[in-house]
Amino acid sequence: MEKKKESTVLEIAAKIGAALFALWGILHIWVGYEGVHQYLTSGAPGLWNLVIGGVNAPRAAFQHTTDAITAHAQAQLLLNFTIDVAGYGVLGLVVAWMIWTQKSWTGYFLGLFIIGLCDLTFLFALVTSGIIEFGAASLGGPIIWFLACLITPFGLPFLGKNKK
Repeated sequence: MEKKKESTVLEIAAKIGAALFALWGILHIWVGYEGVHQYLTSGAPGLWNLVIGGVNAPRAAFQHTTDAITAHAQAQLLLNFTIDVAGYGVLGLVVAWMIWTQKSWTGYFLGLFIIGLCDLTFLFALVTSGIIEFGAASLGGPIIWFLACLITPFGLPFLGKNKK
């Protein structure tokens, strides 16, 4: 009976980690949705306002281009960026599913390394550099990712375990 209780407690850690990866995924899919929305309603200025606001790129001081070709190129690049973020969000949901249903170390390592590459690059290249606003919205993803990476392994089977 004690072994079953211990097993249940460990499984809860995997479920919490999976839920955190799912939350991370949903938040990042929203970025893609909002990017498409801004692209369709406001073009390049709306997209820029979505991704700037830090101390080194404040919205009030940012000068949007008036050149149509440059604005079009910027809008396409920013739309691509936001949709790529949504793609990482889909990966977050896949990772969550793999951990929730299969207690998968492969899913965990995808979340740790691939999502980690995405989130840490975002954090260090865009947030700490002052391009994107430093706040709950920009720090939430990396914090959720970190917690998921920290908690999940406690609910996964031992890596060296024999599958007989």
